[in-house]
Amino acid sequence: MVHISDAAGHKIKEMMAQEEHADALYLRLQVKPGGCTGFTYGMGFDKEKHEDDRLFEEKGISVLVDEESIPLINGLEIDYKESMMGGGFTLNNPNAIATCGCGTSFRTATKAGKPEKC
Repeated sequence: MVHISDAAGHKIKEMMAQEEHADALYLRLQVKPGGCTGFTYGMGFDKEKHEDDRLFEEKGISVLVDEESIPLINGLEIDYKESMMGGGFTLNNPNAIATCGCGTSFRTATKAGKPEKC
């Protein structure tokens, strides 16, 4: 489904620990229409599992992905990198055939999404 590197797993757990009720949180991954190329990624914490969510564990993190997003991000690799300019998550999506320059928007071979003007 989704692969989280050791560095990303450590950073996600660190960020979760700073949240209220950290032990009851899920990492939610989702895709929404928009961005320069058609779809944008969403990643954040959630307290609720919805009926159309698939739940799985990766690096000791409970991850939720809605059924509609699964085919668009199946095989997604999440990493975290630190540099002199700061740190950030990187996403490598094997389903993406095109991405925007900033790396937060993508398109797949089977779905174009709804691109916005940048």
